[in-house]
Amino acid sequence: MGKPIHTLKHLKENRTALRKQLTPAEATLWNVLKGSQLEGRKFIRQHSIGNYIADFYCKEERLIIELDGHGHFTTGGQQYDSERDEWLTSLEYTVLRFENKLVFSNLEEVLSDIASHFKSKKA
Repeated sequence: MGKPIHTLKHLKENRTALRKQLTPAEATLWNVLKGSQLEGRKFIRQHSIGNYIADFYCKEERLIIELDGHGHFTTGGQQYDSERDEWLTSLEYTVLRFENKLVFSNLEEVLSDIASHFKSKKA
């Protein structure tokens, strides 16, 4: 069995702080993901995998949802996201990224895209 990579102790403070300070886009999406509201899938917010903290994570689907604000569209931000996504994808996670503004302008499209990545439909 390999070395644990989920919820590493050294990131606990960061995870807790991020949960308490959700961005408006994260809070909006969380309101429709929490409590298994989206096709019965359980999502966790601010879950760490390795040294990265995912905005939202669904263990059952190995699905990571990231919401991107202006900092992600800089050269440094794009490089960081690319390396992060490549590492997570190498571990067979699916990473979906949405611009914050899309959560506000077309939440139904975001939810539909997320649901389209579910491996199977629940009864």
